[in-house]
Amino acid sequence: MWGMIATWSMAADGVAKGAELLKSGKNAGDATETAIRKVEDFPYYKSVGYGGLPNEEMEVELDAAYMDGDTLSIGAVAAIKDYANPVSIARRLSRETVNNLLVGEGAEKFAGKEGFERKNMLTDQAKERYYKRVQEIREKELKPYSGHDTVGVAYLDSQGKMTAATSTSGLFMKKKGRVGDSPIVGSGFYADSKRGAAAATGLGEDLMKGCISYEIVRLMGEGMHPQEACETAVNRLDEELKSRRGQAGDLSLIAMNNKGEWGAATNIQEFTVVVATEEQEPAVYKVIRGEDGRCTFEKTSEEWSED
Repeated sequence: MWGMIATWSMAADGVAKGAELLKSGKNAGDATETAIRKVEDFPYYKSVGYGGLPNEEMEVELDAAYMDGDTLSIGAVAAIKDYANPVSIARRLSRETVNNLLVGEGAEKFAGKEGFERKNMLTDQAKERYYKRVQEIREKELKPYSGHDTVGVAYLDSQGKMTAATSTSGLFMKKKGRVGDSPIVGSGFYADSKRGAAAATGLGEDLMKGCISYEIVRLMGEGMHPQEACETAVNRLDEELKSRRGQAGDLSLIAMNNKGEWGAATNIQEFTVVVATEEQEPAVYKVIRGEDGRCTFEKTSEEWSED
């Protein structure tokens, strides 16, 4: 059995390509990297890679991570600028014994030495969004922060290998150097081929408070179905944050276990996932949260649009 699940419908093309690779016998690592690179390279996805929304100094700083569920090897980069595919840099770092998470200038120096492609990641469209938001903040007193849709994936190949990976440009108008959950192992992602894999999207500052991706994998290891594990972890953290802090930011999670079963949960009203397995063609689903915290799925169009 092979399978994959990804956050947000913008991952549809990447998942379709990943499905082709897994179907042909390729490993989960190659399929994972390929799927996320497809999202990173498309300039109209405003929260990932090329065309990602800038920080408050109009710089595009990117975070990405990769985890090998067989060896538990991890690689991650944070606040990296001017490199085309941070997920590939993260995967390369996962092969190192130490120095697996590099930040800013250090990540850029490593990427340069390894021959990764340099690229100006700030597009004209992202600049327009930046200037528009600056004006809105000034005239309407709007909050600068919005747009934090991480692409995250969990993969299982026919050999039983599992992987997880993430990539994002983070909060729009964030402080220079801000790092969210996406490159933080256990929070933004986790993979263990003996149990399962999970990835997160939402407000990183709150997702990190629950080490939520690891928690979901832990629950799957105790025998929970991925759907129950996602709902349990999301609802517990949502309730805990509201109890202690009065509110909870966006929390959305995906997961797949080592049997190819999948699940997703959220505390918001608009969340989509893309799923493909050996028995199921790639499809986009809207995740619908009920008043009791349980989530159901509605199959939708594979088309993705950005406002």
